[in-house]
Amino acid sequence: MSNFNLGYHKAVGTRYDGRIQKIAKSTDKLRPIYEAFINSYEAIKNIDEGKIVISIQFNKTLFFDKNEDLEFDSITIEDNGIGFNDDEFTRFLTLDDTSKGLGNKGSGRIQFIHHFEKAEYESVFEDTSSATGFKRRIFMLSKIDAFLQNNAIVRLDKEEECIATASYTILKLSNPLETNTQKQENREYFKTLSTEDLKKNIKNHYLALFCDNRNNLPQIKLQRSVNGVIDSDNEKSITQQDIPNINKSEDINVYYSKINMEGKIEKSTKTEVLNLKCFKINQNELAKNSIRLVSKGEMAKEIKLDSIASDDLIDNNRYLFLLSGTIIDNADTDTRGHLYIPTEKEFKKSFGEPNLFPEEIITIDEIRETTNEKIDTIYPEIIEYTKQKQIGIDELRDMFLLSDETIKRAKIKPLDDEETALEKIYKADSELVAKKDIEIKKRIDALNQLTPNRTDYQEKLEKEVKELTKVIPLQNRTSLTQYVARRKMVLELFQKVLDKEIEKFKDGGSIDEKIMHNLIFQQSSNSPEESDLWLINEEFIYFKGTSESMLQNLKYEDDFILKRENSELQEDKLSEEEKAYCLKTGGNDEQRRTDILLFPKEGKCIIIELKAPDVDVSKHLNQINRYASLINNLSKNKYKFNTYYGYLIGENVDINAIEDNDTDFISAHNLNYIFRPYKRIAGKFGKNNGSLYTEVIKYSTLLERAKLRNKIFIDKLER
Repeated sequence: MSNFNLGYHKAVGTRYDGRIQKIAKSTDKLRPIYEAFINSYEAIKNIDEGKIVISIQFNKTLFFDKNEDLEFDSITIEDNGIGFNDDEFTRFLTLDDTSKGLGNKGSGRIQFIHHFEKAEYESVFEDTSSATGFKRRIFMLSKIDAFLQNNAIVRLDKEEECIATASYTILKLSNPLETNTQKQENREYFKTLSTEDLKKNIKNHYLALFCDNRNNLPQIKLQRSVNGVIDSDNEKSITQQDIPNINKSEDINVYYSKINMEGKIEKSTKTEVLNLKCFKINQNELAKNSIRLVSKGEMAKEIKLDSIASDDLIDNNRYLFLLSGTIIDNADTDTRGHLYIPTEKEFKKSFGEPNLFPEEIITIDEIRETTNEKIDTIYPEIIEYTKQKQIGIDELRDMFLLSDETIKRAKIKPLDDEETALEKIYKADSELVAKKDIEIKKRIDALNQLTPNRTDYQEKLEKEVKELTKVIPLQNRTSLTQYVARRKMVLELFQKVLDKEIEKFKDGGSIDEKIMHNLIFQQSSNSPEESDLWLINEEFIYFKGTSESMLQNLKYEDDFILKRENSELQEDKLSEEEKAYCLKTGGNDEQRRTDILLFPKEGKCIIIELKAPDVDVSKHLNQINRYASLINNLSKNKYKFNTYYGYLIGENVDINAIEDNDTDFISAHNLNYIFRPYKRIAGKFGKNNGSLYTEVIKYSTLLERAKLRNKIFIDKLER
């Protein structure tokens, strides 16, 4: 008899409801399938005729007419491995079990219950104590309330002797879990998942594993069934013929890094060996060139390939490089396939913080640089291809009279095509021109000394114009032309987006907020000078600011703006009362993320909120108020914020609805926008009251204003 009791298997020394939430749910919907597949693969690795069958199961609905009417039921993964004998079942019951090795975290099964309501197992295994020689175990894995209330995620439902000729395990994953945002997304995904797509994904995900075992692959079958009947027309298999041959294989040495007494990173003498497998694959079989780190046979992190662009072709081939080794396996996290290998920047930042990293580590920078150097020595044709592309960049340099400073700022690389290079040039030149504005402003300020009613006015004006011209070097006059041309392109793109004329929207797709955000100010950026905020106001590109930033992470000149729990200065720490206010208003960093914040001068803050064109902005009038209140009352005392300017921008602007929601708003009919000249921001925790000016304006109105402001320059450009 075994020592396993029927019923829930309660955890000892841990609470599952807390522990499983610390294992992040993978964003890859096929993650549980990968977990099940690799478990089956490991179960059959010592069997002569191993077999894995993955079946997508469907049921016909009452109104079934065609395949679109099928209802997704479940996915089953079956193997003829050793089954869940006592040793295997003991391991299964122990979360974080590493008895199979350091690289096996024992937490992969949590992805089953993150993605599906139920993971049901039926397993037959050999048992010498049984009269028949075999036993069957039936058990379930889940995180539904009935399980967690018993502090369990496993329930053993049946254990019995049985008559069998071989061991096997069947895992059934059913009822995809949905979130409020996903709704039916997961179920619809599996409903439309074909065996061909499943084959492609599994093959690509475990390509390194399959390559290592190309001559000894188990039988891997993928199938669909409807009401329990297998659809033989859609059966697929992964065979030796599906796996590309390794073109070349090389070992490379990567060096550990350490931080010296001056706080600088230097290489140590200690090294690790990584294996680099190289594939040269026809363009029809490989979508892009890439380097991928491989953890335990599974595709994981992608690192940058320097020599060629992802879509480049050499003799109609693309290149895939797979890098594997013990240090990569050991870097795997609870969310399998998500590696944690620190960058040099992260390692250097840890200097002086004990126990954050070992004294010597291998950084992702070292892996990337060493691997790219090795690739260049393995494939001389890649180096030759790069040289040819460099010639194209030199031609652009001569054609546009580009300075070395422009090339450096634009960061043009040999792998950039002409279109990409020109885009970078326009952006870099606009940055240079913006910097010159400071010098130009000095000449403009000199105009204050001119008096139009004096007889020498025209003479002095002409002199100042000549001085102003001297400020702009010849090469920058070319840049100024390109700067205006770039603005023209941005305005045209803005118009095409609003008119839904770009490719993405030709089939009637909706314009999301992200597109509008990135058009004006790239998300997660802290460089207004590199943005196109001039579309809203010319001055905005000169202010300090941030785009798409969590309130708690807001910084001004590398200093956090809001008080924090872990601030070093007592006066900068959140009090208990302030914490309560922060949470009450939803102001914690997990929930509050402003679109755009700008800081024109001391005590002033500009808050810009962008909405998708089809969103009714009248339903979001209080959003800027809340942000202003949080900044006003939770910012550090030294910033003395008291004046706020809010801009709520969308396209679905109903002036009547806005006035009905807040009668303090005033319509500027002739200018096609609505504004509220003043709203009191109540001061708390000893802070003074603040004032908030708010405008609500359409994207189309911004576009027309920007066109008018730039018209005189663009007209001269087009002559």
